Parts: sequence; C-alpha cells; structure tokens
Amino acid sequence: MSIQWYPGHMAKARRALAKAFPSQDVIIEVLDARMPYASSNPVVTALRLHKPCIKILSKADLADPDVTKTWIQHLSTSEAQASASPVGRVVAVPSSVERFAEIKKRIPELCRKLTGRSGANSRSIRAMVVGIPNVGKSTLVNLLLGRKVANVRNEPAVTKTEQLVTLDGGILLSDNPGLLWPDISEEATGLGLAFAGAISEAALDYESVARFGAELLLVRYPTLVMARYRLKELPSSGEALLMAIGQHRGCLRKDGVIDMHKASDVLIHEFRNGAIGRISLETPEHRLKSNENAATEIVHD
Repeated sequence: MSIQWYPGHMAKARRALAKAFPSQDVIIEVLDARMPYASSNPVVTALRLHKPCIKILSKADLADPDVTKTWIQHLSTSEAQASASPVGRVVAVPSSVERFAEIKKRIPELCRKLTGRSGANSRSIRAMVVGIPNVGKSTLVNLLLGRKVANVRNEPAVTKTEQLVTLDGGILLSDNPGLLWPDISEEATGLGLAFAGAISEAALDYESVARFGAELLLVRYPTLVMARYRLKELPSSGEALLMAIGQHRGCLRKDGVIDMHKASDVLIHEFRNGAIGRISLETPEHRLKSNENAATEIVHD
C-alpha cells in the first residue's frame, strides 16, 4: 500500500524550506517519541547537511520511557563522535507536558551552545522548527515563546504558512507547515504514521490502519492491551483484537454484527491519547521504515 497525501501547501512549503535552510544556524526537528525514525522526514535530513540539529522527541509522555532513553542515546552525537567544532552536532531531547519548564530553558541554551554564540554581543541565531504534520511543532513554539502564537489542534496540516517569532536572547525562530515526503511507498511507514495521526484520515483505509496498529500492539505490548480491554486471553490477530474491542465496547450495527469501523475508531483514538498505556511503536533495533535511499529522489524530483 502506498499512501499519497501531499496537499498543495506542502509542496509550497518544501520549496520554501529548500531556499531557507542555507540561512539557518540550527535546525530543530520535532519527532514523535513513539516512532522517531518513521517520523523523521528524509527531505529534512537531506537539506540539513552538516548544520547542528536539536531533535525534539515530542509526546514523550505517551511513549515507553525505557525505549525513549535508548532513542535519545541512539540519535545524539556522542562526545567521542563530535569534533572540536560543534557544526553537525546532534542533540536529542525528550519533550512532554511534564518537561515544559525544562524544555523552555534548555532549547535556547542548546541553540547557543551548538552555534558557539553564547556571548552577550554575539549576533542573533536563526533556528528553524521542522517536522511532519501533527507532531507538535506549534506546541513547541508556543511553549518557547510563553504565549500562543501558533494554532494547535490534534489533527494534521493545521499550520499552512511559515510563522516567525523572536525568543529572549535574540533567537529568531520559524515554525513551518508539517511536511511529508510525496510518496510514502513503504507500507509499515504509512500505516504507522496514520496510526499516530500524522496523515489525514481521508487518505487511508481506516480499518487497515487499525488492524496494523492492533497487530503491532499485540506483539509489543500484549499486557497493556489485555488490561485495557479486559481480555481473558490474547487475541490471535489484529482482526480478532478489533472484534474483541467491538464486542466489549458495544460497537454493534443494528443487525448485531460488530461495527469494525467503530471498533477501529476506539483503538486508534485510545492509542493516540495514551489510554492504553505508554507505547513506542519502534525501537532503534526494530524500525517501521528504512528511508535513507529516498532523500535524493525526493529533494531533486
């Protein structure tokens, strides 16, 4: 299954990003802590080149904390790897509601450290916030500024145009529309992104997304699934789990048959809001995708 959801504003945003990247001092890439690799856009990786990068693992309060720790170590450039120059350095930082005060202080500090501009008379720092749709970019901008300047809703493609704000200390921050790559050809990637809410529901088969998520949860977090839906035994498949959810939650049509769309809706939304528990869809060892070979084709199409 190939998911193609690339609204016109994304194509425009991609062209604007390509022009703006060279003038930026540091890139702030917002990733979904539940699937940091799948939510990393190869376009951003290709355009960033050797610029220093802060990778924000948003929604860390919804992700498995132990898995998030391994992602932080995996994504960050170690001291041994870093050269004497900070250029190209990557620092990964978890972000959640509980960490807002820490994030508000740490991100500006990291921008100054990674660019080597900590002096009072140093010139201003240009930082760009990028990421896929509905990953938490605008929430981060509002947090850093201390007031609401960017629209935030739990759905993809809310931000349509670039928004510029200035933080204390002379950091010029730009928030950009969520950007996917034009053709998500790897099925696991598309289904994972859809399950987490990064792709519009109009562009996919809702029940297929739910079955994919159900099967993944049965493998990775069977105990949480059984506890949430009060199951006495583990279902044998994603389809069987959806049927059990439909039966338990009364998702029935008038003829008494289980309404799989309603059951799918229950699972998808309870995963997204954390009702099932703290869940990570991938680890550094087991990823939903492999996108290294996509960057050149996407950037130069």
